[in-house]
Amino acid sequence: MRDCLLVKIVTSAMPKIPECDCCQLYSHDPHLVCAVHPTGPQDDNCLDFREDPNAGSVELWEPEGASYYNGELILQPRQQLTREQQLELLDTHPMFTGRCPSCGAEFDRDYTARVHWDCPCGWMDDTV
Repeated sequence: MRDCLLVKIVTSAMPKIPECDCCQLYSHDPHLVCAVHPTGPQDDNCLDFREDPNAGSVELWEPEGASYYNGELILQPRQQLTREQQLELLDTHPMFTGRCPSCGAEFDRDYTARVHWDCPCGWMDDTV
C-alpha cells in the first residue's frame, strides 16, 4: 500500500504534456520524463520538443489465440487434438523425427519447403 502511495506521489510530481509521448527525448520511464526535463516541462508546451519519427508506430496487441504476420492479425485454428495426441504427433511425425512412421525411411530435412509428407511405402500425411 505504501509503495502505491509513493508511486502516485512520484508520478504526480513529474507532470508531462501530451506531446511528450511523441518526442525523441521522452524516456518512457515513469520516474524520468526526458533527458532535458527529468521532472517534466514547467509549462503547457516544451521548447525542447523534437518529434520522434518512430512515434507513429504502434505496438500491436495480440489477443490470445492470434498472431500478427506481416502486419495482419491471423487467428490460430483451434487445436482438435488432445494433449496425448499432440505428444504422439511430436514423437512420430516426420516433421519432428525426419523418418516415416510406417517404414522408417528417412525424409530430406527441407522443412521450409515441405507441405506434403509422402513415403514410397504408401504412408502420407498432408495435414501439416
